[in-house]
Amino acid sequence: MTLYHFGNCLALVYVPYHMAYKYSGISEYGAFPKCVQAGGLYIFTQLCKMLLLATFFPDTDSSHISGDYDVFLEILKATVDMADLLGLYLAVNSVPGKGHAKILTAAIGWASAEVIVSRSVLLWVGARGSEFDWRYVRACAESNVALVQHIGTAALVWLWTRSDLPRRYAPLVGALLLLTPFRGPIEEALARLLTLGAWPLLALRAIHAVVIGFVALGFYAILAQQIGI
Repeated sequence: MTLYHFGNCLALVYVPYHMAYKYSGISEYGAFPKCVQAGGLYIFTQLCKMLLLATFFPDTDSSHISGDYDVFLEILKATVDMADLLGLYLAVNSVPGKGHAKILTAAIGWASAEVIVSRSVLLWVGARGSEFDWRYVRACAESNVALVQHIGTAALVWLWTRSDLPRRYAPLVGALLLLTPFRGPIEEALARLLTLGAWPLLALRAIHAVVIGFVALGFYAILAQQIGI
């Protein structure tokens, strides 16, 4: 039973990533090395973020131990996540080819590295336990939501780099990008305000990711029609 649960969790995490790579069309471009490169940029970016957090926010563990939630402190810490946008920018620009290939390759490589780093040990240690626990299923579902979120963010980053993006759309794209690092604190604040449980919070994150994805897709479609890509 435990092996069956562990296998289901692995499938729930990694199969959507494999399908996204295979059926999005980027596999035909031989994009796997570029996905690995994007994953390497993710790991490097996280190391830089850890260094910044340890340097400028060294005494924040006490708030987690006491259970207090300081919104202002969390927002300040979230500014470090601006590094993710820079890392995604470098990942997108390191991929040759058309816009959709750049976006999907960078996003899938970035998200795959994130899920390997943040979920593999958790599943290996926890999901192989003697009892079934829904929190591992929820963690796997969060990884799928993160994939959608990263694709939308990568699309916004690519759109922001385009000089031919219509000027009337540029402020909205920029605003969405600036709000991206603060997604976590905003969602946590809403969860505490509305007293949401773990699953409703996951649904809130999924809705947010889908909305961002559709907005980015709409902008991409407008730009693609304009420049003929």
